[in-house]
Amino acid sequence: MPLQFHRSVEDMEIWSASSDGFSFVISFGSPTGPGFHGRAGYLASWRPLYESNGAIKITGSPFRTLAEAEGACRNMVEHLASVTDPGLSEVQRG
Repeated sequence: MPLQFHRSVEDMEIWSASSDGFSFVISFGSPTGPGFHGRAGYLASWRPLYESNGAIKITGSPFRTLAEAEGACRNMVEHLASVTDPGLSEVQRG
């Protein structure tokens, strides 16, 4: 199933999606102003959906645009799906 991001928090720039047993989050940060502070741009991260592991930042973050961050997440889910244990059932993968 392709990633379809949706706005997760109404008052903040946070989007999330899940696919193939993985969760993806994109958040917008800036050095000043409301929301997350840090380097300006869109930070993309992922983690296994059914485990309580911390999130892993996607290489290239922060991205200049939301579209670039979404593209990086789509590339990552394709990579993760290709290296996931083929013995997992569809239910276990999401």
